[in-house]
Amino acid sequence: MRHAHHSPRPHYDLPCDPFLSAEEVWFWYMRCQRLRWDRANPIAGLGLSMRPCDTDDVYRAVIGLYRQGRIHRGHLRVLGTYGLRDRAPDPRCHEEEWAARRWDEAMDRMTTVFRRKGIVE
Repeated sequence: MRHAHHSPRPHYDLPCDPFLSAEEVWFWYMRCQRLRWDRANPIAGLGLSMRPCDTDDVYRAVIGLYRQGRIHRGHLRVLGTYGLRDRAPDPRCHEEEWAARRWDEAMDRMTTVFRRKGIVE
């Protein structure tokens, strides 16, 4: 009796699902980073669809915006803090008003880059 050989599906066989927003990209990126920091060993190819980028693409895009002066340290701090919380800052909360403004500015600038790269619809 022959055993079936199991191998990962090639990337080109999987449908590619772009993200709906820069916020969705960012939360996906932060979840992946958390797995990396926790030394998790996810098995590639288990998903039913591929994403149009990898985490390094997101990192390079955000760092590119920083190096161009389009986002600043305050933006990065807010992106990191709220990305780890897996939620956007709430502009209705007085303590989060400043963070919400930085978040919106960063998302606006990231959306432009992500759309150009085909990461966001």
